[in-house]
Amino acid sequence: MRRLGLRARVTAAFAIGALLLSALMALISYELVRRSLLDERERTALRAAYFDAAVVRAGLDTDTPDVYEVLRTLDTGGTRRALVHRDGRWYARTADEGPSGAVPAGLMAMVADGEPAVQRIRVDGQPALLVGVPLADSTGYYEITSLRELEQTFQVLALALTVVAVTVAGSGAALGWYATRHGLRPLTAVADAAEKIAAGDVTARLAPGTDPDLARLSTSFNRMADEVAVRIERDRRFAADVAHELRSPLQTLSAAASVLSRRRDGLDDRTATAAGLVSEEITRFQRLVNDLIELARSDRPVQREEVDVLALARGVCRGRGLPESLVQPGPPAPGRWSVDPRRVEQVLVNLLDNAVRYGGGPVAVRLWVSDGVGVVEVDDEGPGVPVADREVVFDRFVRGRAAHDRAGGDGTGLGLALVAQHAAAHGGRAGVGDRPGGGARFRVELPGARP
Repeated sequence: MRRLGLRARVTAAFAIGALLLSALMALISYELVRRSLLDERERTALRAAYFDAAVVRAGLDTDTPDVYEVLRTLDTGGTRRALVHRDGRWYARTADEGPSGAVPAGLMAMVADGEPAVQRIRVDGQPALLVGVPLADSTGYYEITSLRELEQTFQVLALALTVVAVTVAGSGAALGWYATRHGLRPLTAVADAAEKIAAGDVTARLAPGTDPDLARLSTSFNRMADEVAVRIERDRRFAADVAHELRSPLQTLSAAASVLSRRRDGLDDRTATAAGLVSEEITRFQRLVNDLIELARSDRPVQREEVDVLALARGVCRGRGLPESLVQPGPPAPGRWSVDPRRVEQVLVNLLDNAVRYGGGPVAVRLWVSDGVGVVEVDDEGPGVPVADREVVFDRFVRGRAAHDRAGGDGTGLGLALVAQHAAAHGGRAGVGDRPGGGARFRVELPGARP
């Protein structure tokens, strides 16, 4: 399972923390309010029950008391119900015994023993408070006070506290997101600067002094970027200097080799073969020097322009002596791409040369756009590239099995490495796969295109 990012984890921590805190406070508040209201209602019910019990005791203290009439004199309202248990019989305000069946036997026993008692019960599925008051040896007064209204109050209170807890949790998540957004802004700046450096802009730096707590990070990053820029520039200059220094002797050797090649007919077979090998190696050496010069230039920033890639690809084919019919547009048609024309031209040249030298010749050059990414594919009909070597062939000076299979054992030089370098400079990538019907299919993706 994919791990959540830092911002998501911090936001979740804020939300969970706020939810737990608000839930705890809601539970404590609910319990305190509940106990307070219940205690107040019980005190009120006890006072009313004892007052009514005194009225009933006075009404029954006659020679021929009428229990029903005495109960009717009570003002119990709509929330209280009065009962009298006398000589084993129940009396209520009406002719029936009312809710006498809800009176627990244990509470009746306590009242019969002369002890007042209080208990919460349920009558007809509704909560109620039962108060029992002994009046005489065989008489007990019971008053049932409905707690339905209080229970509804508790339900509304629980709902309100739940809404508050959820709202606080959402506020905590928003606060966490806001805090991480601003707290991680320096890291975002670091990531942006690193991406620019990776894309070739070695001048990207962090603004110093923006945050005192992050001054050390900014200073260290900028110092590292300075060191990287110095090393890149030193390597680039070294490669460029070496390549330029080699050009003059190579031109001399090439001129001498061309003289020998023109006079091969007058040489013996052994000398003619040696002259041919020298000429081939000088040509290969010249190609390597040109690649080194291009490599020295590849670290420069991308100079994007609106380019007609179809015309560019057809021009490259003409320049290499290949038919323009190799270029196959879309669908959708590629249109104009916002790319560096020099780099894209070099990509096409190197892929076509690679197909000619190692792949039996190019079969097709396809160009199209997919989701804002320009795609260049060059097919050849050679032996293909083994799966294990499909990343290695884009390394500089490939050796080993990939070089043997792809280049007859002499390595692929810098051609494909430059293709990958130019693709990465555009923020894209280069890869190779199988061509349907045999051979290899080299694919380069360049963001910034449109149909």
